[in-house]
Amino acid sequence: MTPIPIAAVAGAVGFLSRVPVGHSDARWDAFRGTPAAIPVAGYPIGALLALPLAAVALAPGGIGAAVPTETVAVVFVAWLYTVTGITHLDGVADLGDAAVVHGDADRRREVLKDSSLGVGGVLALALVVLGLAAAAALVAGLARFAPLAAVGLVIGTEVAAKAATAALVCVGEAPHEGLGSALTAESGVHSLVWVGVLTAPVVLVGWPALTPGIAVVGAAALAAAAALWWARNRLGGVSGDVLGATNEIARVVGLHVGVVAWTLS
Repeated sequence: MTPIPIAAVAGAVGFLSRVPVGHSDARWDAFRGTPAAIPVAGYPIGALLALPLAAVALAPGGIGAAVPTETVAVVFVAWLYTVTGITHLDGVADLGDAAVVHGDADRRREVLKDSSLGVGGVLALALVVLGLAAAAALVAGLARFAPLAAVGLVIGTEVAAKAATAALVCVGEAPHEGLGSALTAESGVHSLVWVGVLTAPVVLVGWPALTPGIAVVGAAALAAAAALWWARNRLGGVSGDVLGATNEIARVVGLHVGVVAWTLS
């Protein structure tokens, strides 16, 4: 089997986060030709995102216990967008506006290109950010008595969310030239095999119980399927906004589902 090029992973980390790994045309080309690098990048990015939870769980002298769960949740959200940037949130806002507009696919694509923010975009952003904050509170609560499970859940969810995005890159077709076409044109359905193989370790995040990991992966798969169906029927294909929004939605859903599954397992 052909290994994933280091340049592709570095390009994915640089594109999907604000981690200063450096940028170059060679890394960009390697990244956009290797969808499997997207979930691989989720492992180090997820580990970075879990740092606030690890800090609270491991803080000496009861300091962590003294920090309110709600405060940890706010710090987690702020830290997350410090690490990942807000580019994908722009996709959420654009799709929110496109979802509520009247008209055909051409009209919706016009709305996607409009830089102004409408009511649909505001609502979509609010739902995603509030959903993330609520999920962060749940994971922060879990971290107080099961820190390894909480950290594993954050990492696994990030990988699964990235895998959902990679799946769309593999099977989607862009309706116009842009970021979507730059990624989807370089790959095909056959690339899904590597995406699946490199995402598979996520099922172990709740070890010895497998239910949490399976639930996280399943939630990401459903998010990807829903995004693909909506994009094809409402936009005529998968755009860059769809890819970014899928990552954000899959993350929020995965964290909620993962905590519930861990609690029930």
